[in-house]
Amino acid sequence: MSSPASSFDWRIPAIWAALLTVSVLAHTHVEIANETARGVGMPYGTALAIQVSSHLVVAALLPVIYWLHRCFPIGERPRNLVVHGAAVVPFSIVHTVGMAALRFVWFGGILGKTHSFPLTLDRMLYEFAKDIIAYGLLSAGVVALRHYLTRPADSAVAAGAATPEAIPQPQQPPLAPRPERFAVRRKGREIMVEVGEIDWIEASGNYAVLHVGEETFEIRSSLTRLEGELDPKRFVRVHKSHLVNIARVVEVTPWVSGDWRIRLQGGAEVNLSRRYRQRFEALAPVRT
Repeated sequence: MSSPASSFDWRIPAIWAALLTVSVLAHTHVEIANETARGVGMPYGTALAIQVSSHLVVAALLPVIYWLHRCFPIGERPRNLVVHGAAVVPFSIVHTVGMAALRFVWFGGILGKTHSFPLTLDRMLYEFAKDIIAYGLLSAGVVALRHYLTRPADSAVAAGAATPEAIPQPQQPPLAPRPERFAVRRKGREIMVEVGEIDWIEASGNYAVLHVGEETFEIRSSLTRLEGELDPKRFVRVHKSHLVNIARVVEVTPWVSGDWRIRLQGGAEVNLSRRYRQRFEALAPVRT
């Protein structure tokens, strides 16, 4: 059983750190642009410190927002939306007072500079209006990340409930065993023909003719059916009417119209149609 520390998803703080960093840089440029439009110059370091103080408090409040969404999920009950609406008030108060305290410490206590940020009613209402939007955006981020990071495949692996190897895979039907011999009837008797001794097989209507040396045997089967039953590494289609045992091929020579001629151990010769040549060469490449 894993401990809480080992199951902690470090992607969450990493994503929020990246988002808040981008927000700090964007708001810093907006702050400088607003002051410039008013005819007041503001150093980049000052604007950056102002935004860092605000975002540090937001980062500290994020765990509280996560707790609220865990206890009062939006969309589950109407009253939960009311809870989150009411939560904006303490969120804004803590945010405003917190960033004021950080700025006082940084500018007054460390840099020895004055920085005016009076906590008047007008200031609190102004920050509250902005914090309504901020709380909504943070809540949207919490919900979006929860849905993204807890997708079925991710949650199963993260919780240790299942690994990709342990996820049940659909059962494949077992392959039918390849025939090693055929029973053929001749003169009222069943004769066993070893598959490995077959030179080639020829289509003949509803039957297939097995050529074994100088002998032939008929079985009731189509050539296509036999092609599917026999080992594809041993028997290959070389013509619409012929299958050959690749182990019984002794010679391949060019013939007419791009076809080739195959000679087998039993002395028989069959066509290798150019349509099927690629299949044949996959097992026995022809070097010219």
